[in-house]
Amino acid sequence: MEPNTLLDSVLDEAGVSHAGLAAHINEAGRARGMSLRYEHTAVARWLKGQRPRGQVPDLICEVLGERLHRALTLDDIGLGTPGSARGPATPLSGFVERATALWRSDEQQRQHVVEAPAVTGTPAVIPVWEWENPPEDSDVSRRGLTRVSMTDIDTMRAARAHYEQMYRKAGGVATRTRVVGFLNSEAAPLLRGSYADDTGRQLHRATGGLVAIAGICAYDSNAHGLAQRYFHQALRLAKASGDRGLGAYVIALLVNQSLFMKEYRQAVAFAESALRAAGSQITPALAADLYAMQAKAYARLGDGAGALSCIRRAETAADRIRPGQEPDETGYVQPGLVNVQVAEALLSLGDLGGAREHATAAVGTPAHDRGRVHRLAMLTHIELRQGDMERAGATAVEMTERARGMESQRLRDRLRAVREHLAASGCAATAEAAELIDGALRVPL
Repeated sequence: MEPNTLLDSVLDEAGVSHAGLAAHINEAGRARGMSLRYEHTAVARWLKGQRPRGQVPDLICEVLGERLHRALTLDDIGLGTPGSARGPATPLSGFVERATALWRSDEQQRQHVVEAPAVTGTPAVIPVWEWENPPEDSDVSRRGLTRVSMTDIDTMRAARAHYEQMYRKAGGVATRTRVVGFLNSEAAPLLRGSYADDTGRQLHRATGGLVAIAGICAYDSNAHGLAQRYFHQALRLAKASGDRGLGAYVIALLVNQSLFMKEYRQAVAFAESALRAAGSQITPALAADLYAMQAKAYARLGDGAGALSCIRRAETAADRIRPGQEPDETGYVQPGLVNVQVAEALLSLGDLGGAREHATAAVGTPAHDRGRVHRLAMLTHIELRQGDMERAGATAVEMTERARGMESQRLRDRLRAVREHLAASGCAATAEAAELIDGALRVPL
């Protein structure tokens, strides 16, 4: 029995206490000739997942619907018939309620949400298929209590940029609670507000970019099921915005997660979907990243020809990147990013010389600290594979120093992996770096 996060979210939106809902249900029941004596404890049980008996679910819809000035269905309050068939696509209004319920559960650290595993197979593919295929949202306008202005949307965009920078400097573990708190306090009321179609599309785009950052932070915290749900939400918001480029960016995040989960064929397919569906809205930076990640996936599958073909396409796209002509979201595709992706692909193909050349080029290019840690980790691994222990030790020391102050499970994973390779070398030249990493890992997140 899982907690009913949807009912919890609707109750919060309506501003109704547990005792208040129980009293309203009793009153509504009396109007129908029913003798009900519910108290706040019954509502608490419903929120924990127990299903109310008889006509009570309909009464809950009636009571909360009147309070919110809109019709509610059983699905809207998490009390749809268990096992009943659901349509392939969720209407936008219903999606908003489910999305905000997830944000609320994440902020409350609900275990079943935070620790949920990532889905694979068909459930993982459907959101991408729905993004790529009709129907589109013909009208995203909404009538709510709060009128949304362009100032609100500018605030959302500024928040996305702020939290992205925080993530790069401090890591996803430290940043996630801040992003999710903002989604609950600021974004949720706006999505439920009042706006025309054009303003609504800009609102959904701004929210999609912010939700994507929440997903990145969850991914960086090793909460992969939660990250995937955020990415799927961002994809739905991108579709509502009508911005294919934003959707392709979100799919790039799903491709990266697929690589981490060793779902290599899925990574190739998702990247193809983004490149195909976004068409002319794919920017050079995003195309370069998608092709580079495809190259890594093909290399892992042992398809050298496919990997080399994608490497050439990634490098061609990277040459066309022009600063100032990219959307904010693709700012992560900094000079050297394609090099480190290519280095990883070549390493999987066994081309150590080519891999080191690209990794060295990546490290020699300016990057924010987080990206630099990943680049140094890759170069350390290649130097160890080539037996250059002195150089590998020095690179690992620089990597560890750069990682200080960042709260990131993914960076910790990289540090641990480098530590294992250093220890396996059994060389005095790498001992200092291994000891430095041990000290960094002793500090809990």
